[in-house]
Amino acid sequence: MNDSVPEDELREAMTAGEPAPPAEADPEPAYDPAAPAPLNVPRVPTGDPGVDAGLDRLADADHLATDGHLEVYEDVHRGLRDALTALDVRPGVPAPAGHPAAAAQ
Repeated sequence: MNDSVPEDELREAMTAGEPAPPAEADPEPAYDPAAPAPLNVPRVPTGDPGVDAGLDRLADADHLATDGHLEVYEDVHRGLRDALTALDVRPGVPAPAGHPAAAAQ
């Protein structure tokens, strides 16, 4: 009579009450120089909500591939242009006499 236990069954019996070994963490992904990467350019608030929103929008480009930057830049440019145009229509101090802007009024 042979009282030996097959090796596979013995191994299972020995590890039955033990926690499973930790799964290996995924290795770091390989460096991809073409992948989007934040530029980490500091943005200083200007105090103008429209301009600050445009500056904040620039952060969206950090997460896009290069071909997606154009849309962000055009959007920011449009917003900044609108903010500057709005300055021209605000009532303010009249231009000094002899200034080209005064002649247009």
